[in-house]
Amino acid sequence: MRKSRPRTNLLPGLITIMVLSLMSNGCSSNRHYDPDKPHHTEDGFRNNYPVERPGGMDFLSWQWNRWWEGLPKPPEAPIQPTEPELGFIQNNREDIAVTWVGHATVLLQIDGINVLTDPQFSERASPVSFAGPPRHQRPGVALSELPHIDAVVISHAHYDHLDLFSVRALYEQAGGPPEFFLPLGMGAWFTENVTGGNATHLTEMDWWEQASIQGLELQFLPVQHWSSRTPWDENEMLWGAWGISSPEFSFLFGGDFGYSPDLKDIGERVGGFDLAAIPIGAYEPRWFMKSHHVNPQEAVQAHRDIGANQSFAIHWGTFEGLTDEPLDEPPRKLAKAREAAGLPEAEFRVLSHGETFRP
Repeated sequence: MRKSRPRTNLLPGLITIMVLSLMSNGCSSNRHYDPDKPHHTEDGFRNNYPVERPGGMDFLSWQWNRWWEGLPKPPEAPIQPTEPELGFIQNNREDIAVTWVGHATVLLQIDGINVLTDPQFSERASPVSFAGPPRHQRPGVALSELPHIDAVVISHAHYDHLDLFSVRALYEQAGGPPEFFLPLGMGAWFTENVTGGNATHLTEMDWWEQASIQGLELQFLPVQHWSSRTPWDENEMLWGAWGISSPEFSFLFGGDFGYSPDLKDIGERVGGFDLAAIPIGAYEPRWFMKSHHVNPQEAVQAHRDIGANQSFAIHWGTFEGLTDEPLDEPPRKLAKAREAAGLPEAEFRVLSHGETFRP
């Protein structure tokens, strides 16, 4: 007997996107191309270390299998958010604090500066409003409840990390736009879709490049992943993690990555971090996801590789249907991985949506 279909059936739309991708000619050029940089190609970018990523037919096979098996299964228990500390968040000018808004969206408050990572406040992680992964958990802090954002960092162009509605709203926020720090190649998309041609508040960065804002130092760091927004622009925009530091505190925003030697490279070259936001979800099926998403065990190893004193989990429990594991499974798997590695809970913690942590 056929098993029941999953509650969120993404198969038709995803097949359409994949078919278009297979029809794509990929005839673009990289205006940032530097032949002296191995991760640059004439038509885009590539990872530092060779990795075999699943192709179009692998994707279709995965989608068919999950439809047939009725995956992902629903959470075993409700995912409970936390009532946000809005009074503190909106008025904090002194304390170092991080607030997990959800998925990869984190509000970092440091030296009176408000930094937002990968803002995603829409109801779906999708190019359209009627299909694609829907939100299971509302943002832990609403877009309208945020303090004035001074800087936004974007890890890569996928829809669960770069949301058009959210970045447009931030660009138009009261008090003036934030400074947007972007992977190399993303500036053209911003000027076309967000800023009306104005590049004043945009800074594109390559791996290992540095920039500053109001005394904070930002560095774009290499991780193993990939990038696209349409079937025709795969890897035309770079991807990566962000190091953000003041004289007293250093923070890593991991964004989204597969496990690779890049993580040890970061730890050795940067010298560690006081706090890191590390992805723990979107890892099943492993044969398909391993090249670009860590599982909780690999996340614990990443925590050690980058030399983090403390970490907290991101990239889980927010959007339905991104991958095959139940939405509430990653924290359980993280607890087991932590125990196996001999890490105390306080060294790699799980926050609730909306929860603020003062390291």
